[in-house]
Amino acid sequence: MLLAYVVFKVPNGVNTFFLTLVFILQVYLLIRALDKTNKEIAGFLSSIKYDDFSHTYPTTGNSPSMDALYAEFNSVIKKFREIRADKEANYHYFRTIVQHVGIGLVTFNKSGDIQIINSSAKKLLGVDSINNVFELSKISPKFVESLIKLKTGGSDLVEFTREGTRTQLSIYVIELVLRGEEFKLVSVQNIQSELEEKEMDAWQNLIRVLTHEIMNSVTPLSSLAATVETNLVDNIEDDVPIEREELEDIYLAVQTIKRRSEGLIRFVSDFRNLTKIPQPKIAEEHVSKVMEHILVLLKHELGKKNVKLSLDINPKDLKFNIDKELLDQVLINLLQNAIHALDENEDDKHIIIRAFKNEYDRTTLAIRDNGSGIDEEALSKIFIPFFTTKKQGSGIGLSISKQIMRKHGGAISVKSVMNEGTEFTLRF
Repeated sequence: MLLAYVVFKVPNGVNTFFLTLVFILQVYLLIRALDKTNKEIAGFLSSIKYDDFSHTYPTTGNSPSMDALYAEFNSVIKKFREIRADKEANYHYFRTIVQHVGIGLVTFNKSGDIQIINSSAKKLLGVDSINNVFELSKISPKFVESLIKLKTGGSDLVEFTREGTRTQLSIYVIELVLRGEEFKLVSVQNIQSELEEKEMDAWQNLIRVLTHEIMNSVTPLSSLAATVETNLVDNIEDDVPIEREELEDIYLAVQTIKRRSEGLIRFVSDFRNLTKIPQPKIAEEHVSKVMEHILVLLKHELGKKNVKLSLDINPKDLKFNIDKELLDQVLINLLQNAIHALDENEDDKHIIIRAFKNEYDRTTLAIRDNGSGIDEEALSKIFIPFFTTKKQGSGIGLSISKQIMRKHGGAISVKSVMNEGTEFTLRF
């Protein structure tokens, strides 16, 4: 307004030139002030973008508005600096835990590039440094194959020998997605000593059962044989003909010896069958068709004993990878056990079979009866060979079933409540 007044009201070249310079200077200073503010804001945002919180802004000697802006900048930077310090502290804390935990941990992406491998994993695998899981092929190709093949919830046992020492590694895999990238978290644990202890326990239990069964058969056989021998010796020494009554007693004793010997032979045969389970021939099958075949086989027995059976498959087209013949053996054994468990029930005899995907996306079969249940002591021994709670049982059915499930890469478990029922679960 002053410039306009001077130009138009007071024509004077000097005044006009001076005020024009002042106007241009003011415009320049205004642009520079705005540009400086924009640069400060851009620099502040750049610091946040690149996590650079070392810069601080002066809060005195500027205009009040700039001092207030700089004070806010410093406050935000301080807050981010604290957050980053907490983040780094947590990162180092968890990294220390990961490095010192007793179980080996390995994470890698789809290309096999390793992000984390802790000290325990390096020690178990006998490596100092490694960048890609495929480098472990020279140590154990099966170990790498299992890492690549296993999905979430999958587990495997891998055996390899290092420096003349056999090592059994237990592998458990979880698949994760972080920032759009898929990778696997693998836990690795040496279970060689635990396996050896369990193996020793298993042998001791097996020897105990074998000794019990053999002694039960051999003791009466020995006693009867001694009795027959005494009678025959007395008759031979006295040169007395054997009377018909004595002959019948001897015949009865020989028949008993024969019958118990046959039972002992059957027992040994069962033991031999327990150690000769073939390797499964895996193929994809519909759960509904497998169960339909089993129910046809057991239809007569279910009807004869008045047992109701409910089948629930969800989804209806659920599939699993199995050896049909071997799994038939498992299912028939479990269902027959369930039917026998209902013998004490007078009216309500019910078996429920459910097929579904569990939380780890593994096909699962659950077979439940409402029988009298199994007591806790028997439940802990139920998979031991030749252990049975049935009067006429051989005690190998569940042991064979467990071996078949292991050969399928699956598992079998049982839970029971007295006077409520028992449930066997198969996970594939």
